[in-house]
Amino acid sequence: MKIILRQDYEKLGKIGDVVEVKDGYARNYLIPRKIGFLANAGNLRKLDEEKKQHTTNQTRALQHAKKMASELEKISVTLKVKVGEDEKLFGSVTSQMIADALIEKGLTIDKRIIELDEPIKALGIYTVNIKLHTDVAGKVKIWVVRE
Repeated sequence: MKIILRQDYEKLGKIGDVVEVKDGYARNYLIPRKIGFLANAGNLRKLDEEKKQHTTNQTRALQHAKKMASELEKISVTLKVKVGEDEKLFGSVTSQMIADALIEKGLTIDKRIIELDEPIKALGIYTVNIKLHTDVAGKVKIWVVRE
């Protein structure tokens, strides 16, 4: 059965591709989950409209991500933590702590998009990447200080 993909699907292809799949896979999985639909003339016209909407949504999301990245560049966050001997933290600074500090600054950032290369376990100044979009990443300066 020939199916037109409505969205990018890792195992089959990109949006708009016409792919040949088994009948049961199409009827029971792809079509009910709105990943694809039957390849016919009416659905091809419908696909063109969905492609236009998809590209406008992607450009809008990209512009929003770039705007957020420029806002994040201006912000620095201070985290006060308890320290033991040799300036070592009790525990470590987590992405949740960073997300909460950003919320206090007025930016709502999901903790899952904050990329910590390694746990922060010492006092100092750190630059943390925040993955806002597939093409855009923002950077936030984190100051870890003694409580």
